[in-house]
Amino acid sequence: MMSKKNINRSVVTFVAGVTLAATLASCSGSDTKPSTPSATSPAATTTTAAKEPAKEPAKAPSNLSGNITIDGSNTVAPISKAVAEDFAKSNPGVKVPVGSSGTGGGFKKFCSGDIDISGASRPIKAKEAEDCKAKNVDFVELPVAVDGLTIIVNKENTWAKCLTVPELKTLWSPDSEGKVTTWDQVRPEFPKETIALFGRGADSGTFDYFTEAVNGKSKAIRKDYQPTEDSNIIVKGVQGGKGASGFLGVAYFEENAKTLNAVEVDGGKGCVAPTTDNITSGKYSPLSRPLFIYVSKKALARPEVKAYIDFYLTSTKLVKEVGYVNLPADALTKVVARFKAENVGSTFMDAPAGVSVSELMAKDLK
Repeated sequence: MMSKKNINRSVVTFVAGVTLAATLASCSGSDTKPSTPSATSPAATTTTAAKEPAKEPAKAPSNLSGNITIDGSNTVAPISKAVAEDFAKSNPGVKVPVGSSGTGGGFKKFCSGDIDISGASRPIKAKEAEDCKAKNVDFVELPVAVDGLTIIVNKENTWAKCLTVPELKTLWSPDSEGKVTTWDQVRPEFPKETIALFGRGADSGTFDYFTEAVNGKSKAIRKDYQPTEDSNIIVKGVQGGKGASGFLGVAYFEENAKTLNAVEVDGGKGCVAPTTDNITSGKYSPLSRPLFIYVSKKALARPEVKAYIDFYLTSTKLVKEVGYVNLPADALTKVVARFKAENVGSTFMDAPAGVSVSELMAKDLK
């Protein structure tokens, strides 16, 4: 087979030769790689455009094997799935199916000993912790990201650019059921456009957090809205009507930002958008919150589970890729220390909604 250098010289000399063109085509299809052309030659330009940048040699796959079961929060699931996919590249013998039955549904399975890890968009509740204790399920609580619970409206909604927390309560309060049906009832200068509401269902940690932050009590909400455990259904519902609105994790908004509007929230200090900086700092109040995974101490005794969690806590780039916000560096250091020490119990249980995420992250994770 001709070297690449000889081929280039031949092309210059016999560029119109039909026979040589056939020879070149044959050479390019062989298994022998041509020598690298000069960086300044036309062939080098073509080769550079066609090939991906050089990569580091792939690590040899591990000898780990087994199944790791995860369920829980629909909000946390995209992170867990992204981590599972990357983890599988170097650990092909480990299977990590990720379910999304909601935070409440995940804790039911977790505290029954049916799954290894539960994703949660709120801290574990006292009753859930009691259920775990009754089944001898000790758990390690690990914050993994920060989320800004986002209020979304239809792209044609040009009026609700910012809403106060009392206005959100007017939209979502149990007292508003069947009474507040048009946007002018939320604020007089808004148009008399019919309201259609979409949000997470009662098994969702997002639902619990939202109802407590907005209405002052978990699970206090009007019944005449469309509940679902699937955030994509919320997206489609709000896309489908000019007067529609809903709430979901910021990652789902980011995926659909071209077809939806995010509403700024005035928590008492002016209108604030759900941006990375505002969510991390806690300025986006009261709707900034930490996201968690809970892993049973029994499962951590298995090397594949420990390897997955270690990989999870070092995969900060994946948190950003799926649309969430990374933990502050000092908080992440404490979380990693908690994982390595396998300290059980909850630090965040009963933390009230509306406390800044930065303040929660600053707690001593012993």
